[in-house]
Amino acid sequence: MATRITNIEEYKAAYKTSLETPEQFWDEIAGEFVWKKKYDKVLEWNFLEPDVKWFINGKLNITENCLDRHLATKGNQNAIIWEPNETGHQARTITYKELHEQVCIFANALKKLGAKKGDRICIYMPMVPELAIAVLACARIGAIHNVVFGGFSYKSLADRIQDADCTIVITADGAYRGAKDIPLKAVVDEALETCPSIEKVIVLKRTNIEYNTVQGRDILWEDAIKDCSSDCAAEVMDSEDMLFILYTSGSTGKPKGVVHTTGGYMVYADYSFRNVFQYDDGEIYWCTADVGWITGHTYLIYGPLLAGATTLMFEGIPTYPDAGRFWNIIDKHKVNIFYTAPTAIRSLEAMGLDFVKPYKLDSLRVLGSVGEPINKEAWEWYHLNIGKEKCPIVDTWWQTETGGILISPLAGITKTKPSFATLPLPGIRPVLVDEAGKILEGNNVEGRLCIEFPWPSMIRTTYGNHERCRQNYFDTFKNLYFTGDGCKRDEDGYYRITGRVDDVIKVSGHLLGTAEIENAINEHPDIVESAVVGFPHDIKGWGIYAFVICENERKDEHNLKLEILATVSKYMGSIAKPDKIQIVKGLPKTRSGKIMRRILRKIAENDLANLGDTSTLLDPAVVEDIKAGAIH
Repeated sequence: MATRITNIEEYKAAYKTSLETPEQFWDEIAGEFVWKKKYDKVLEWNFLEPDVKWFINGKLNITENCLDRHLATKGNQNAIIWEPNETGHQARTITYKELHEQVCIFANALKKLGAKKGDRICIYMPMVPELAIAVLACARIGAIHNVVFGGFSYKSLADRIQDADCTIVITADGAYRGAKDIPLKAVVDEALETCPSIEKVIVLKRTNIEYNTVQGRDILWEDAIKDCSSDCAAEVMDSEDMLFILYTSGSTGKPKGVVHTTGGYMVYADYSFRNVFQYDDGEIYWCTADVGWITGHTYLIYGPLLAGATTLMFEGIPTYPDAGRFWNIIDKHKVNIFYTAPTAIRSLEAMGLDFVKPYKLDSLRVLGSVGEPINKEAWEWYHLNIGKEKCPIVDTWWQTETGGILISPLAGITKTKPSFATLPLPGIRPVLVDEAGKILEGNNVEGRLCIEFPWPSMIRTTYGNHERCRQNYFDTFKNLYFTGDGCKRDEDGYYRITGRVDDVIKVSGHLLGTAEIENAINEHPDIVESAVVGFPHDIKGWGIYAFVICENERKDEHNLKLEILATVSKYMGSIAKPDKIQIVKGLPKTRSGKIMRRILRKIAENDLANLGDTSTLLDPAVVEDIKAGAIH
């Protein structure tokens, strides 16, 4: 495609064009897709209401661009390679032709059950190909998919079904996750006790776990698709019709239903995928994210399929049956591009190199990182031991709300720098502002990261509550989209995310990013991972409380803490030394690997009565252990 950048000079030229003539820039990129009716205008926007529209009055269906347009040239190419949880079981492959057929069959099954354009359909499934088929089938008929991560509790599931007013749930009897069997259907049943809007539940057989069937409501996947045709005309959608709702944590605790629309999301998912990863035809691409998160939406399903790629889908966890699982899959399927989270990298690093050594990893060409800033030590371990110092690492910064990657190296094109997301993609205009909203010009500045111009895949609203969208993202700084992140721009104009602004601690008048302090602590050879929060301090205003996971059990805890203080002093200066260091066995994390600092802050402040709901954590027991050892 003409829109693929191939060298740094092309990047600079594309970026310049995208600033000077943005509508012309995106018009050229959008012109390479199949439109039922060409749009009348590229863009209308204001950030005050906010009201953003891309490719106005354009008519299309995203699945025709993911599937139909590839059939003539790539019909027999694998669209999806599925690697199941159990190592002894054979991988499953689905060609573009087969995927197209299965999506059409399931789309017709949904229609037969009464689903129609504009309906919200909740998907609560394991990481199996049918999950991707369900997502695409919804898009085929114009239904709005609302994927809920298959590890969420019944309460979280019920909240999301109720907020979106879904009519159908697509689920499975159960899921395999490592050595665990998870009874998904039982969770759905419990959730639906408070969800009167649900009319049908489609159940895929995956684990043969026994479950209850509600007559008239529940139907097996295999029965739903029986006698359904593989011919399903794609519903004509407006460019600004909703494609999906995806819930993300809100600072108030109530999840926000982030809305993405059809045309702009499609254009940006494809463009960012091709350019960040520098995907070449025929390569095997693997994003380890669950489809329950935005990374799984954009860079496991939509982006790769729009680009005609082969995307690998994985059901298991990185440490089952052992910590060599990722590396085994890479060698087995000759994976060329590997995209995973720093949390996974750090956990595998802690397991030692014995799990890496048996594998060649010589098919790898590009490595990626997503979800949080990757600390320098993990970056270097990844580069040396997985990439063999040959693979560029794309340290990608973006959010559920942005729909796609906004700041990242382009693989093999942008010169990388550990812990830096580097440069914005064409069309993205980041600015740093101070607390008052004044734009900080030039380099060597630090402030709050905002975007001053719309991009095609940006959030349009929060479902059912546009005012919440305005307040969260557009009200803090006038005429700017506020990301909520702190950021540095260095002497090269490279961007480094310093963590959420609410993860910045003001110590003795100095603003310190928790991510930076954590990076310094993690430089200690015995430290696997750390989390830093602020707590009220009589003299400094705020003190620093560090929760630290040690790789090997140390009997001399006092000396370890002294060493950590010395390490922080070395890498950040004495101003950043933690006032309290608690050695812990684990950290409270969501199932996507995000550390719940809200809980750690409450513990540090000794406000143990107000920890909030911990049931959706990966391991709620961790919180009790931390409380028991808290330093007050």
